[in-house]
Amino acid sequence: MPISAPNLVVENIAAGYGAVRVLEDVSIALAPGETVALLGTSGNGKSTLIHAIMGLVRPGSGAIYLEENGARTDLVGRETEAIADLGLALVPEGRRLFPKLTVEENLLLGAYRRAARADRAARLGECYDAFPVLKERRRQLAGSMSGGEQQMLALARALMSAPRILLIDEPSVGLAPKLVSRMIDTIAQVKERYALSVLMAEQNFHQAVRIADRGYVLVHGRIAFEGRDADALRNSELVKTYYLGT
Repeated sequence: MPISAPNLVVENIAAGYGAVRVLEDVSIALAPGETVALLGTSGNGKSTLIHAIMGLVRPGSGAIYLEENGARTDLVGRETEAIADLGLALVPEGRRLFPKLTVEENLLLGAYRRAARADRAARLGECYDAFPVLKERRRQLAGSMSGGEQQMLALARALMSAPRILLIDEPSVGLAPKLVSRMIDTIAQVKERYALSVLMAEQNFHQAVRIADRGYVLVHGRIAFEGRDADALRNSELVKTYYLGT
């Protein structure tokens, strides 16, 4: 069932791990219904930004908040569980499944939000409709599935929480090239089906811009370029020289 999403705003955050500063003065925004690509090569801060939004990394300065119906809800200082309760869900890099549990057990663990627990059976049915292969494999151990199937399961598990905003961290990592294109298409289909807002951190530029409404390029922990649409990203000289190596 489609659910309206709030604006997600990140303003001038600095964040890192201990004494190591990874992000500096980063600002981005995600409007309801948008797919925004967060681009950059490995080590430039994409995952750190995703983790800061979800409360897994606490910014040293700046603000992260939701805007909805004229009200502001600050995320900085909230626990990850509380942020998830506001309708944000993370599909982590590396999938982070429970390999010795079945597909269905992994999916049911995704329904931890109060809003999702009350409708768990219906959410499970919707996930099986969206991902028929998961229904076929529902009794199979997650760890015995292929990389592409595991990525699909990680995405479906996030959907079980009834999110409004989906944060996806490096969905193409570890997948064969033909599976990357299929996974990116699946993300676009899921976004439309559930009326989600999607922030996707991705190294694969060509695949990401196929479904992105617009995007940002992170270089050394700073926003080096903001593309107002996919064409602006493709035509950026910075993207061509730094990111694409042309």
